[in-house]
Amino acid sequence: MLALSAPAFAADAPKIDTGNTAWMLTSTALVLMMTIPGLALFYAGMVRKKNVLATLMQSFAICCLVTIVWCVVGYSLAFTTGNAYVGDLSQFMLKGFAKTWNNDFLLGGTVDQTIPESVYMMFQMTFAIITPALICGAFADRMKFSAMCIFMVLWSIIVYSPIAHWVWSTTGWAGSLGVLDFAGGTVVHINAGVAGLMCALVLGKRVGYGHDNMHPYNVGYAMIGASLLWVGWFGFNAGSAVAANGRAGMAMTATQIATAAAALGWMFAEWMTKGKPSLLGIVSGAVAGLVAITPASGFVLPGPSIIIGVVAGVGCYFFSTTVKNFFGYDDSLDCWGVHGIGGIIGALLTGVFAFGPLYGGAGGSAHQLLIQCAGVGATLAWSGGMSFVLLKIIDMTIGLRITRDEEVEGMDITLHGEQIV
Repeated sequence: MLALSAPAFAADAPKIDTGNTAWMLTSTALVLMMTIPGLALFYAGMVRKKNVLATLMQSFAICCLVTIVWCVVGYSLAFTTGNAYVGDLSQFMLKGFAKTWNNDFLLGGTVDQTIPESVYMMFQMTFAIITPALICGAFADRMKFSAMCIFMVLWSIIVYSPIAHWVWSTTGWAGSLGVLDFAGGTVVHINAGVAGLMCALVLGKRVGYGHDNMHPYNVGYAMIGASLLWVGWFGFNAGSAVAANGRAGMAMTATQIATAAAALGWMFAEWMTKGKPSLLGIVSGAVAGLVAITPASGFVLPGPSIIIGVVAGVGCYFFSTTVKNFFGYDDSLDCWGVHGIGGIIGALLTGVFAFGPLYGGAGGSAHQLLIQCAGVGATLAWSGGMSFVLLKIIDMTIGLRITRDEEVEGMDITLHGEQIV
């Protein structure tokens, strides 16, 4: 009996790993869930009743806007080779996907990925979606919907994609320098946090801030949203291994431990200073822990993740209360206090606690800490400066802020013609 010959196309068969691909498809869905409905509910639960629907609308609209921006130009600017600061337009409108849709691909032409590029692009898209959505927490209750849409589109192109390129592209200057950011401490959280601070400063305080009752409409919504964020974050952090392997498992482990430690850190800090632990406090602490462990998750062992979590929980509580009250800025839902400060804490402590065998490097050291400082400083400067410029341009053209009467009546009815009854 003659042996069957191998099919002619066998030599060209794709080298896709089905296990890795399955995990990355799952991670992508988990990260998308973080924005809709996770972040949307978390933020909506913390605003007043008259602005709940408008807040939900912001997250949903950003998801739609950034999806298109990422497809057209964002992915290409972030992940093509380009130069040290930004990619090129060689994958404009995802050019080339028709030929490579069922094959593995080389990220930056050099790093072999065992998943289809469509899956990698989609995974990174979910990061590009949640980052501008986080900024909404800083200007809750007072930005025009039209201004928000324009700002988020421009910010995604001019700020997010270049910083993603710096850190995660094979040719980016920060990655080449050795900046460690496993899943987005600089790219996502510091980036969004400082942009949110600029929004709070440029827009100014809400009407009645400091003396009117601005208690959250439904802390239960916020708790559900935070819980969805926590679950989705496993895709965020463990998915950043881009494989179903031991590093993904360690990233998941560190994420869970740091989150719990930060939630308890915030809870006990609030208990000691205010006399009572609150539900909103413990869930805010959990989010702070998720933020801080993000850059470190694929680089640290479980023990240090506890330290990172505790420092983040207590530190973010201090910045979201004492520091904010001292300076008087109205960061409505603590975008800067949680994401900006939590991201900085996590990025710096990554330089202290990084475990070399997890990534083939030298591990934590004073030198690595200095490199981390460079990444943090550059992100603060570019994102903060360009966000300020974009906000000022939009304010001078169509205006940023709703009118006083609209703010008093509520954004749900005045901007969207609907309300919770």
